[in-house]
Amino acid sequence: MLAGQVALVLAAAFTGAAFYINFAEHPARLVLDDENLLKQWKPSYDAGYTMQASLAAISAAFGLLAAWIAGDWRWIVGAVLIFGNWPYTLFGIMPTNNRLKAIAETDAGSTSRAMLVAWGRLHAVRTALGFAATLAYLWALN
Repeated sequence: MLAGQVALVLAAAFTGAAFYINFAEHPARLVLDDENLLKQWKPSYDAGYTMQASLAAISAAFGLLAAWIAGDWRWIVGAVLIFGNWPYTLFGIMPTNNRLKAIAETDAGSTSRAMLVAWGRLHAVRTALGFAATLAYLWALN
């Protein structure tokens, strides 16, 4: 079923991007000094937000379409998990993002660094949601 395969591919792409952020990009930027850490995070976050938000929304839509076509509720599980990134990001991560964006790079210091360390832990939930959605889609595909 094409709709389910598209949902799976998009969820896997989301998960791969989220995993990369948590296990490569974010740890690498944490070795930077406070000013450059914040300076690197800002444009990286903006680009990642657009990409991951789109992947999550479109994957969820295709997951729901697959559920409707197949009449199989398991697709809904994957769609809910991948779309769960939207409310989690808006309510769980966005307050931290907004505070970080409001800090001028020249004002970066131990507070902004601590917030970015916490941001990494918050972002790990997005990775877990993507992974769970990918597994749910694989389950529904079989």
